[in-house]
Amino acid sequence: MEHEELLKRIDDLYDRCERANIVTQTAFLTPAEQAAAGQYAKRLPGSRMRFSGGLQDCERKALFFLPDYLEPEDFEPDEFISVLRLDAFYGTPGHRDYLGALLGLGVRREWVGDIWVEGQRAWVFCLPSVAEQLSGLERAGRVSVKAAIMQLSDVPAPERKRKEIRFTVQSLRFDAVLGETFRLSRTQAVTLIAAGAAALNYLPCLKKDASVSEGDVISLKGHGKATICEIGGQSRKGRLFVSAEIWI
Repeated sequence: MEHEELLKRIDDLYDRCERANIVTQTAFLTPAEQAAAGQYAKRLPGSRMRFSGGLQDCERKALFFLPDYLEPEDFEPDEFISVLRLDAFYGTPGHRDYLGALLGLGVRREWVGDIWVEGQRAWVFCLPSVAEQLSGLERAGRVSVKAAIMQLSDVPAPERKRKEIRFTVQSLRFDAVLGETFRLSRTQAVTLIAAGAAALNYLPCLKKDASVSEGDVISLKGHGKATICEIGGQSRKGRLFVSAEIWI
């Protein structure tokens, strides 16, 4: 069973939160793991949970179970997620350079969240337990870097490059929306869905007639992913207007 170990871990964290009435958390999860974890955790009696990667735009996030005195909207991740600022000298390392260098310090991938790279500066989200270890990083690839532990509030919002598209569909079936989003024929979309190449909200979706809603994220191997931003209005021929953002 996919994600079996993760779901066992979630059971343990949920039980510990309920018994001790304290915040418990997973390590950083991929979007697909988040989708599976969220679906499972919602079925746990009285579970109060929140996903956070540190800041709103983070893609890798930890799942937090919250005690009864803490509302999800009031949860602040500062105590549970750290961030490093890395300044590069005489070069511009990329995401792969930073990730390789960080893992070379002996940490596991799930202990490190997003890595945002902007020119000669990068921001690394991580578990507090490894922040001091990672702050000793001195090189990324062939470039010298200097690391410092910062506050989450000091991290600037990243520049997200996305392309807005608009189209119409006869219905909000997965195959129809997938095809229009990635400029495929209906036959191509159906074939790729059947082959397991498409995902809806980060989970593989083999149902060509699955319903798509506003806010859903659809992805296709080799093509990228997109967010369905708005569904509204109809053309004279009864087709639905859809706007989406493709992540570049």
